[in-house]
Amino acid sequence: MASKEFSGLCSLVSSLSESILCTTGLKMYLVESKGGAITCMFLALFFLGTWPALLTMLERRGRLPQHTYLDYSITNFLSALLIAFTLGGIGKGTHDQPNFLVQLAQDNWPSVLFAMGGGLFLSLGNLSSQYAFAFVGLSVTEVITASITVVIGTTLNYFLDDKINKAEILFPGVGCFLIAVFLGSAVHSSNAADNKAKLSNFTGDYKDGDISSSKEGDIVKSKDLESGSSSADNVEAGTAVFLVELEEKRAIKVFGKSTLIGLALTFFAGLCFSMFSPAFNIATNDQWNTLKKGVPHLTVYTAFFYFSISCFVIAMILNITFLYHPVLNLPKSSFKAYLADSDGRVWALLAGLLCGFGNGLQFMGGQAAGYAAADAVQALPLVSTFWGVILFGEYRKSSRRTYILLGSMLFMFIVAVAVLMASSGQRNSTAKE
Repeated sequence: MASKEFSGLCSLVSSLSESILCTTGLKMYLVESKGGAITCMFLALFFLGTWPALLTMLERRGRLPQHTYLDYSITNFLSALLIAFTLGGIGKGTHDQPNFLVQLAQDNWPSVLFAMGGGLFLSLGNLSSQYAFAFVGLSVTEVITASITVVIGTTLNYFLDDKINKAEILFPGVGCFLIAVFLGSAVHSSNAADNKAKLSNFTGDYKDGDISSSKEGDIVKSKDLESGSSSADNVEAGTAVFLVELEEKRAIKVFGKSTLIGLALTFFAGLCFSMFSPAFNIATNDQWNTLKKGVPHLTVYTAFFYFSISCFVIAMILNITFLYHPVLNLPKSSFKAYLADSDGRVWALLAGLLCGFGNGLQFMGGQAAGYAAADAVQALPLVSTFWGVILFGEYRKSSRRTYILLGSMLFMFIVAVAVLMASSGQRNSTAKE
C-alpha cells in the first residue's frame, strides 16, 4: 500500500512539474558548444584554484579547520541547490534531457549511486587536502593532487567518453602537466632548503638582535589578509622570524612533525580526486548500461545535486566527529563553540560557494566537451600558486634557483591548460533506447 502511495506521489510530482514547464515556454539551459564548454572550464579553473587559498588563510590565522570546513560545506551544498533549481529547474526539458524536478521522480538509482560515490570521493579528498596544506604547503599540495588526478582521472575519462577527445593533443597535454608537476616538486625541494637555511641561522640572529633588520619594501603589513590583525608590528616576509611567528599563530602546528604525514594526506587526496570525475561521468552517461530501458540519463544538474548531497553529509559527519575527537593534536572543540566562532566565517562561506560553482562549471563543460578535456581545471595550482605568493608571502626571500624553477613551473602549467583545452571534442547526445 505504501509503495502504491509513493508511486502515485512521484507521478503527481512529475505531472505537475511538466505542466508548469509547458506553460512557461522556456527551455532548460544546457552547455552544448565547444566555446561554452571552454568558458566553463576557465571559470572553474579560477574558482577551484581560489577556494583552497581561503581555507589556508583561515588556518594560518588560527581558526580550527573543523570550524572552517563546516562553514565551507554549507555554502558548497547551497550552490548545488541553486544550480539545480535555476539552470536545471527553469525551462522545459525533453525526454532525453528531463527537467531537474521531473527527473527526481524517475527510476534512475544506479546513476544516482555513482553520482553520490563521486561526492564521497570529493569530500574525502577536500578534507584531506585541507590538513595537507599546513604540512606541505598550498602550491605543492595542489601540484601533487593535480598530477595524480590527471594521470588517473583523465585517462579513465578519455575511455569513458568513447575517445571523443583528440588523443594526439590530449596525451601530450597530460605529459606537459607531468613536467610541470616535476618542476613543482623541485620548487618545493629548493624552497624547503631555503627555509631550512633561514631557520638554522635564527638563533644566532636572535642573539645578535638582527631579526628586525629589513628593507622597507620587504615589510609585510599586519593588516593584510594573511595576518588578520591590526597590530603595529611588522614582520619581514620570507625571514625566519616570519616562519616562526606563522607557526605560533596557525591552528595546525607543523614544526617538529614528519613531512610524511603531509605527503600521505596529499597522496590520499590525489587518489580521491582522481576518482570523483570518472564517477560523475558514469552517472551522467551510463557507459555501463545500468539504467532500465527507456530511462533517460541523469542531466548534469541532477547528478550534481545528488553528488553534492553525498559530499555534504560525509563532510558534516566527519567534521562534527573531529570537533570532539580531533586529529593531529588539534584542540578539542564543540558544536556550541563552532557556532560562536564567527571570526573568518565569511571567508569560509565564500570558499564553499567558489568550490560549489567551480565543480558545477567543470561538470557542465565536461558534459559538453568531454570530461577528459574538462580535467584541464586540474591546472588549478597555477591559480593557487599565484594566491600563495600574493597572500602568504610564499617564496619571498628565496634563492635564484627557486625563482627560476617557479617561473618554469607556471609556464608549463599554462602550456598544459592550453593543450588540454585544445583537445576538446563535442559530445553527441544520444537517446537511451
